[in-house]
Amino acid sequence: MSDLLTAVGLALVIEGVLYAAFPGPMRRALISVSGMPEQAIRMGGLMALAIGVFVVWLVRG
Repeated sequence: MSDLLTAVGLALVIEGVLYAAFPGPMRRALISVSGMPEQAIRMGGLMALAIGVFVVWLVRG
């Protein structure tokens, strides 16, 4: 459970840094995503999920 909370906290830190450092580009990215078809967003999410699982697998063995 500790690892899960650490991962969630790290994800929030990274997202917060992006919004704090680059508010304009982040707003444009969100507007761009809001205009994309649901299937494209879903595929992007699945790719991110697969990459994330692969990275965790590499690190944790």
